[in-house]
Amino acid sequence: MNASHNPDMKEQEREQIVELGSDLTKSESGKIYTLTIIGQVEGHQVLPETCKTTKYEHVLPLLAGIEESDEIDGLLLLLNTVGGDIEAGLAIAEMIAGMKKPTVSLVLGGGHSIGIPLAVCTKKSFITPTASMTVHPVRMTGLVVGAPQTFRYFQRIQEQIVEFVANNSKISKSEFEHFMMATGEMATDVGTILYGKEAVASGLIDRLGGLNDALSALHRMIDKSKASKSGNPNS
Repeated sequence: MNASHNPDMKEQEREQIVELGSDLTKSESGKIYTLTIIGQVEGHQVLPETCKTTKYEHVLPLLAGIEESDEIDGLLLLLNTVGGDIEAGLAIAEMIAGMKKPTVSLVLGGGHSIGIPLAVCTKKSFITPTASMTVHPVRMTGLVVGAPQTFRYFQRIQEQIVEFVANNSKISKSEFEHFMMATGEMATDVGTILYGKEAVASGLIDRLGGLNDALSALHRMIDKSKASKSGNPNS
């Protein structure tokens, strides 16, 4: 049955857009799943209802479904996030990085903090000229046990983030760590704010561009993937 004539499927698609900020677009060029990472990435702690959140327990099984689905050719990841839970953000980023299907990210507005691994985890990354990315050391709010082991734990998490970003982008570990620990860039914090052109120049993001650029790159990747499966990689 054609989905356009099935009211139940139409309602399901509307609910998906409202609840997950996601949508499946079908065209002659292929079927693209668009997923948004917005507000704060919510981890094990439930954030107040007044906060815009991306819940990792919703995103993880969704990504597994996208990877396994014969109905989806590629993933477009749209980011406008202030960051959030480190483990949850890294879990999402690791899943996307491990996907075989074509994936492209586009940073809109901001891709701050743990949003950086999410921005670079795709096979191709884009950022708009006005978008910004805040690079800073690992921080934790609330009660913290003041012991050497706690600070060692912070250090190890930070090392994992630096390694992931360096492995999934063109920026070096040393330069990313330099951005993390820079002083004089932010009024009340340590770190660096990179805007569109700066993020690309540093190697953190692949290209400067907008929605059309990101979609065009994704369609090219999908075409190449289809050609490879059909045994004609030069088409």
